[in-house]
Amino acid sequence: MTSTKKATLLHPAYFGSIAQFVAIANADQILFEDQDNYQKQTYRNRTYIYGANGRLLLTIPIKHSQDNRRQLYRDIRIENDFEWQKLHWRSLETAYRTSPFFEFYEDDLAPLFEKKKEFLLDFNYETLEVVADCLQLDLSYQKTNRYKKEVTEHRDLRSLIIAKNEKHELASYNQVFQDKHGSLKNLSILDLIFNEGTNALTYLEEQSIAL
Repeated sequence: MTSTKKATLLHPAYFGSIAQFVAIANADQILFEDQDNYQKQTYRNRTYIYGANGRLLLTIPIKHSQDNRRQLYRDIRIENDFEWQKLHWRSLETAYRTSPFFEFYEDDLAPLFEKKKEFLLDFNYETLEVVADCLQLDLSYQKTNRYKKEVTEHRDLRSLIIAKNEKHELASYNQVFQDKHGSLKNLSILDLIFNEGTNALTYLEEQSIAL
């Protein structure tokens, strides 16, 4: 039987935010935007984790066009002259080594940081698949074949890629450094996975996000 429910339209992100995975976990159908222009200061190439000093930003360096023209997201190349992968993995180890589930998932995640990546979008799809496996989430999705600014036939949640002006009321859960800095909301999905483990998917399914 064909579903008549709208697909949820999202951007692929670098270890996307918890709010984005709330949308993914509760979607009947998922459609990823594959035809848009790249935009700076979004979760396309950044993610936030909970470090010893609070909220910590991890950013993938990218190669910018020489003439500053807009580039399609799918054409963005990663700048590998910097050892960003070692830095990101070391940051994750430092932040989450004492979390309840880091050792449980590290063998699944570590390979993502061991080989150089060329295209940002391809890498983000790769991280998405690994996260889905960690969550034991049966992930099935399609990709757009053309860009549309205004969308009515789908549930347009592409705004979740923007890394500011968030208003999502997400439930708290135990975090490694919460005794020092309190509860930090809507971090990378990795924060939830390392702290909640096999309960992470249940958490996601019980949340809702503000539009």
